[in-house]
Amino acid sequence: MPRLFSYTIPVDDGAAPNPFGGLCTLTICKPGIRRVAKRDDWVAGLGSKHAPSADLSGRLVYAMRVGEVRTMKEYDRLAPTRWPSRIPKIDSRDLSERLGDCIYDFSTHPPKQRPGVHDEANRETDLSGENALIATHFFYFGSKAIPLPRQLLGICNQTQGHRSDANAPFVQSFIAWLDSLHLTPGQLYGWPDYIVDWGSAPHCGGRARQTDGEQDRPC
Repeated sequence: MPRLFSYTIPVDDGAAPNPFGGLCTLTICKPGIRRVAKRDDWVAGLGSKHAPSADLSGRLVYAMRVGEVRTMKEYDRLAPTRWPSRIPKIDSRDLSERLGDCIYDFSTHPPKQRPGVHDEANRETDLSGENALIATHFFYFGSKAIPLPRQLLGICNQTQGHRSDANAPFVQSFIAWLDSLHLTPGQLYGWPDYIVDWGSAPHCGGRARQTDGEQDRPC
């Protein structure tokens, strides 16, 4: 049986997870999940009671069924041909390219950090995750996070950690609920709640600004 990993997203900035281009990837942040998640496991990102924009507790920001697990080194090697938009281009007008999560260049040792949404303060945490999780079967709601049904509120966790083993009783109900929504996977049903302020020192959970979901859409 697949596992269900659930965790709370303090600031949904479009980088972790990165839901753009028909893919959902988790390559930075959440090292504990990235080290152990396998193909066909589910990852659910839940809204925070203290989210910058509103109380999003009890809501689903995104769900992804892991389709591929690559080491971060493999992810970097394959990105130029398979996922070129994941290599950050911070001067691009396309938000999805600015938020690329392939921020570590493994052609050097130790890997060099590309300019992007994270800075050196995040290096140890990011690299300790070891893997990149890649999915084409996902549902991303972002700022339009949807309420979980009452029977699934048990997967919520308002701490910095994550739940997995404790979610075993909820796995089938969670999948059945997603199926009942009759949504097409691989699409964005919302936009990131907050967008990183590139004029500040960017790093996960750092300074960000609210977006109305329109002004920073990819061109």
